[in-house]
Amino acid sequence: MPQQAHIIAQRLLNLYRQEHVIEGGWVAVNKIFLAESNDAQVISELENMPTGKKLVAHINNLRNKKTPMNTIDKDLLPYGGLMSGVETSFSLTDAEFNELKNALDKFQPTLESLNALKNMPMIHKLGNDWAQDIKAAIVSKPDMLAKWAVVIQTDKAYRIWNSARELLSETLTERNRAQIQADMPEYETFLPMFGDSGKEMLKRLRTFMSSQSA
Repeated sequence: MPQQAHIIAQRLLNLYRQEHVIEGGWVAVNKIFLAESNDAQVISELENMPTGKKLVAHINNLRNKKTPMNTIDKDLLPYGGLMSGVETSFSLTDAEFNELKNALDKFQPTLESLNALKNMPMIHKLGNDWAQDIKAAIVSKPDMLAKWAVVIQTDKAYRIWNSARELLSETLTERNRAQIQADMPEYETFLPMFGDSGKEMLKRLRTFMSSQSA
């Protein structure tokens, strides 16, 4: 049963991450979450997966009827809410808007530039909602939105890099292999952005997958 529980948990986590492209949205996936998470082993598996604890919290909210079936708590949105249609009314003052515009004009897709931008007071104070709230505040400015997309892509790339590095630094297990396999599309998309180092890390991930499954 543990292996079957892991497979179910991985499926639920994939649905959680991909809700934005699934017909029916949260209504559809929430029904599946409730139907397939009754087993305690499935919940246990989820809690050991990246972002799995957020999904477990969401499932508990659904079971307790704290969260309606057609939505999700803002704090539990996957990818910080970037891929969601959940609305926000966040806005910037004129001074903050101009400061952000200047920062985006200077932004480079490097960790130093990313950290400098995320540490700006107007962004730092937003906590985990920073990406979604800033996007909402500039939604009527296409030029700024395009530059903001580069910021988000850079942030995602470094999170993927750190995830891969963490997995490869651990004792490699069948569970890790399944996790790498599930996340391989993201590794293949983002790791090459890091040049030879990223390509080497991607090669190591693929080698591990093939050696374990052979």
